Amino acid sequence: MNFWDYLVARHQQLLADAFQHASVVFQCTVLATAIGMVIGVVTYRTEWARNMATNITTSILTIPSLAMIGVLIPIVGLGVPPTVIALTLYGLLPVVRNTIVGLRGVDPALIDASKGIGMSRAARLFKVELPLAWPPILTGIRVATQMLFGIAAIAAYASGPGLGNEIFRGIASLGSANALNQVLAGTLGIIILALLFDAAYVLIGRLTIPRGIRV
Repeated sequence: MNFWDYLVARHQQLLADAFQHASVVFQCTVLATAIGMVIGVVTYRTEWARNMATNITTSILTIPSLAMIGVLIPIVGLGVPPTVIALTLYGLLPVVRNTIVGLRGVDPALIDASKGIGMSRAARLFKVELPLAWPPILTGIRVATQMLFGIAAIAAYASGPGLGNEIFRGIASLGSANALNQVLAGTLGIIILALLFDAAYVLIGRLTIPRGIRV
């Protein structure tokens, strides 16, 4: 069976796996974004706090994904829980780092001006600082998403959802007729999903970042 025939014969399962893969990456990106932005907002004003936040999230990223999932399995079991926890933790660094960079890059003159017109600290954060810091924050979210698409494939090791199951089945049956087709189908599916999400981020950037800031 050639690759095209394999895709036709297995298209329903491949589409289901692709949907699950995209869904878990999307949900974990949302979680990592929410947690990462909170950490960035809380720590960006203090040098030791932002260094600690960056160092901790960097350390998490150095843990091999198989080791991370292997440690989580005895604690939370197989399937979705270890996948969600691992992906959320891995997605923190780009969001935390870019949130801190973006907020620290806001022109102090603009902050002083907002103080001068009587804005509270919360109002300055949500109406001045975060909107101006949004471009680098969005870049961090974009990097995190692309990274998680690849890491999510390892979730098949813990019976997690997604196209990694197709890759692992192919690797486990190397030498069989469809082993290479399975690996290719899973790999190409992840690449296509990552490109689609990246295109969506480009569109989001065009819709949410004023032209003056983009320039």
